[in-house]
Amino acid sequence: MHRASTSDKASRAERRRLEEVARIRGRLTLAKLTLTGIDKAYNLPAGTAGNAVHEPHLAGERAIAAALKTRPEYLWRTRYHADGQRMTPQPAENYRHARRQLAPEAA
Repeated sequence: MHRASTSDKASRAERRRLEEVARIRGRLTLAKLTLTGIDKAYNLPAGTAGNAVHEPHLAGERAIAAALKTRPEYLWRTRYHADGQRMTPQPAENYRHARRQLAPEAA
């Protein structure tokens, strides 16, 4: 009668992370900046800024924030505590494919 409750909707944490990414990309677009350009300007390996938008990467976060003339904790609220200190370790939700989640224990 009723189907099992399977939902394709993103979780609240995933939705918040995606909104954060969209907001940062929007600010980069308005400032006419590219992630590749940020990598070059801040002498980062290719792809670092692009990865930092989606997953925690301290050097990439700092470079993007500097390019946007702001601080990283204002761009990535999910990666920093309210007092501006970076979360350590980062919560698993902050990674695209939940790479940092612990594997289920074998019974």
